[in-house]
Amino acid sequence: MTDRTTGASPERDGDREAIARLLPVPADRDLPREQHLRHKELLMHHIDRDQAIPAGRTRRLLRPALLAPATALTLACALAAGAALNGGDRASSGTASHRAAPDMRPVAALLSRISDAAEERDTPTVRDDQFVYTREKTRGADLTSGKAVLGSLLDRETWAAQQPGPLHRLGLIREDGETFPLNAELGDTGGTPAGLDRPTYRWLSSLPTDPDELLSYLYAKTPRTGGRERDQAVFEQIGSLLGTMMPPRTAAALYRAAAKIPGVSRAPRARDAIGRRGLGIARDDTRHGIRTEWVFDEKDFSFLGYRSYLIKDTPYGKTGTLLSSEAELELAVVDKAGQQPADGGRM
Repeated sequence: MTDRTTGASPERDGDREAIARLLPVPADRDLPREQHLRHKELLMHHIDRDQAIPAGRTRRLLRPALLAPATALTLACALAAGAALNGGDRASSGTASHRAAPDMRPVAALLSRISDAAEERDTPTVRDDQFVYTREKTRGADLTSGKAVLGSLLDRETWAAQQPGPLHRLGLIREDGETFPLNAELGDTGGTPAGLDRPTYRWLSSLPTDPDELLSYLYAKTPRTGGRERDQAVFEQIGSLLGTMMPPRTAAALYRAAAKIPGVSRAPRARDAIGRRGLGIARDDTRHGIRTEWVFDEKDFSFLGYRSYLIKDTPYGKTGTLLSSEAELELAVVDKAGQQPADGGRM
């Protein structure tokens, strides 16, 4: 029986617990929070999709060896970073490291140009009853074996609900032709409100547009995990907000805030998931040996996608091993989940 208030069911909860027990214990290391934020929803919607399989058919998710690469990556990331994704300890105040003199580094100049372009971009206002539509190509590594095994390039469309919430039904996802609902996380029994994990247009509009104030907010609100470098966590948190529809002033402030994070640099050979070369903004997670790059169009400075890869040999793989990548192909506003945009997006 399904609880009509929470949308949960004992059978579904039991399946999720069974999945966790069947998977190998994750190594004592974290993966970038940006990867968790971009992939964690796939775990839940794959589980929800399999709950709809008629009785008598095998539920693939209870057999980890048969998991599709994207799902396996999701499981590995979600379990390895449970504390970060489920109410981890949050900071009570920001760091003073970004309150420095004006930054004259080349990366600051580039982010300033990206910021100026974002502020001038004509972006539609999104109503609470609408959906933000994204179409993208994604690729990720399967980490469940203890080694990074790169999966195939996947087509993904997402319809993100914009109601303030809290919501139990967050939208819709279509991946490689299969469509299924995007539901709140298991722990969100009251639904998921708008915020860092569900950035609606209205919520993004409420953020400070002063870069210092915005960065202080992000340092205060980005979840903490044991041993996680704070500057890297905030950089990846900003990365998780890119590529969605937001007010131009908010987008501009995010880029100017990112320029103030220590360790951010240019990445001259940055490419997205489909190989488009662009202007790169990167930061290295030296503890885990992972570089995260944002990729921007060389002409209009629009966001193209991101990638993360190893910058040192680790148990998962050799230097240069790709962990995840994304190419954003279209961004639009629609009135209903599942509806295609009337006009084509950026290719």
